[in-house]
Amino acid sequence: MAYLLSAAALAFVLVAVSAQDSTPGQPKDGGPSGMFKVIGDSLVSGQQIFLGTNDKVYIIDKAENNPTRIGAHPAWGSEYTLGGNKARPMDLITNTFCAGGNVLGNGTWVNVGGNAEVMYGGENTVYQDGGGPYHDPDGSHSVRLLDPCDDGNCAWTLAANLTTRRWYPTVETLEDGSLLIVGGSHSSVFVNDASSTNPTYEFWPPRGAPVESQMLLSSLPANLYPLTFLLPSGKILLQANWKTAIVDYQTGIEKRLDDMPDAVRTYPASAGVVMLPLTPANNWTATVLFCGGANISSDQWKTDWNIAQNPASQSCVQLAPDVSPSYSAVDPLPEGRTMGNIIQLPNGKVLILNGAATGVAGNGNDSWAIGESYADHPLLHPVLYNPNAPAGSRWTKEGMSPSEIPRMYHSSAILLPDGSVFVAGSNPNYDYNVADNIPYKTEYRVEKFFPSYFNQWRPEPQGLPANLGYGGNSFDVGLPALGDMVGDVHNIKTAKAVVMRTGFSTHGQNMGQRMVELQVAYTMNENGSAILHCSQLPPNPAVFPPGPALLFIVVGDVPSVGKQIMVGSGKIGAQPVSDPAPLPNSFFPNTFVKADQGNSGAAARAAGWAMGAIGAVLGIVFV
Repeated sequence: MAYLLSAAALAFVLVAVSAQDSTPGQPKDGGPSGMFKVIGDSLVSGQQIFLGTNDKVYIIDKAENNPTRIGAHPAWGSEYTLGGNKARPMDLITNTFCAGGNVLGNGTWVNVGGNAEVMYGGENTVYQDGGGPYHDPDGSHSVRLLDPCDDGNCAWTLAANLTTRRWYPTVETLEDGSLLIVGGSHSSVFVNDASSTNPTYEFWPPRGAPVESQMLLSSLPANLYPLTFLLPSGKILLQANWKTAIVDYQTGIEKRLDDMPDAVRTYPASAGVVMLPLTPANNWTATVLFCGGANISSDQWKTDWNIAQNPASQSCVQLAPDVSPSYSAVDPLPEGRTMGNIIQLPNGKVLILNGAATGVAGNGNDSWAIGESYADHPLLHPVLYNPNAPAGSRWTKEGMSPSEIPRMYHSSAILLPDGSVFVAGSNPNYDYNVADNIPYKTEYRVEKFFPSYFNQWRPEPQGLPANLGYGGNSFDVGLPALGDMVGDVHNIKTAKAVVMRTGFSTHGQNMGQRMVELQVAYTMNENGSAILHCSQLPPNPAVFPPGPALLFIVVGDVPSVGKQIMVGSGKIGAQPVSDPAPLPNSFFPNTFVKADQGNSGAAARAAGWAMGAIGAVLGIVFV
């Protein structure tokens, strides 16, 4: 029997189908765009986090009296499963308080350094063997290794110790897939001094004794968690306190650049920092953006004044160190922010969330502290930066709602494969503390933030590779029904393939976070599908160091769900490099004259798909 549906009935059918969340191309765990959603419990506070697989986020806390136990002691690590939004405890073995981390070229994650053994209340103990109440041996020499897994059976292991103590070190992945471990402190301090600073860098796997850095020596006292970026030149941008240098780690030679303007960006000022996308349009030239922090002089870091109410900086500056030694000002933040996390999104825009409007990172029992927090006035509203917008209009809050959870000291955030942002942590207390009379409690709630593209059709690429190399043959990605996915077949002209590493997030940094756009061409087919022809990565491993990464296809400013891939050989060592194969010329059929015609075809195909789905269920034929 056949039925003829009226326009009103057809509208009802389409609404009913869309309400079943059956929209092609949408992530399964979608959420309201521009909003935060609490998704689970991290078991331990998210002081440090990283993405291990498409389904697993690894969370690291300091040794403290968390209610979740593992063995005979509190847990201070967990594995969070994104698919089920559940966490399992993990044993980190030694105290990971304010450690650093990054990933090796073979896919093994490394967590480096930490603090001495502590007891109840976070006080140091006389034990050095894990015999205290938390069974947390001194972690300041530790190198902890993890090979991520999806079966719930992977575990942290200890490698041979570092030769020197490192609290608050930074870790950078190099072009051969090894790690550079930079700076830190020998002892438990708020800021460094000449007796506690560790102004050296060393390598993992080890390459000999640590190398002294004159730049780190001259950047006291605010040189903990120094800001580092591997540049396409193969050298390291190093920034701490007010000083900046380019370091040739092969020779030990340091070249000074201009001093940082406006504010301190390193811990405890803790600005948000990110390398902007390296693209064919900018010839894969590195530009680093610094936003927020605190304008505090070197002699003001003594805690005998009300640091918690010191206004955070609104300043944003950027530096292209392989082009110029000088910083340039860009649009300031809408409000001053310290401890903000900057997250690079696949569409090239930059999200900042977490942090506070006054104060700095750190905690203590000072009379002026807010509870034990050295910061106050949490910033709950995210802001979005578009580096390609005209100057004066690059920041916006439009379409985004605030979180209800203050994310203060010891908060973290990373991009996930579905394009959402995983947000965790906040604990400006010496130990686990959820008392009703304190302003900022130990926080276990995990949130996702959903950018605006979560209310849009998402591309569904087919044939994404599992590996990318440096140069060599191109690869093709299919984009079926492009008009249906993104609303206009003409958007193929905007299509991009981007490779991203989401980094190791802690203390306002995402160590190793990076985004590189591949060279592409396209072939548009008359049936609305398309093929995207993609080059491999540029034949220079310093542009994007080897190791795991996410590959996204972005069409019309909307990213696909990312696929985890391996960049490079999967081994530590010199990476194979080849000349890039040429791409074909892009092709667009003359039959697609107007974008609105493509939209009409997309709407008709969507309506036909919806009615067919309803008919299959109800046994009705629509005519």
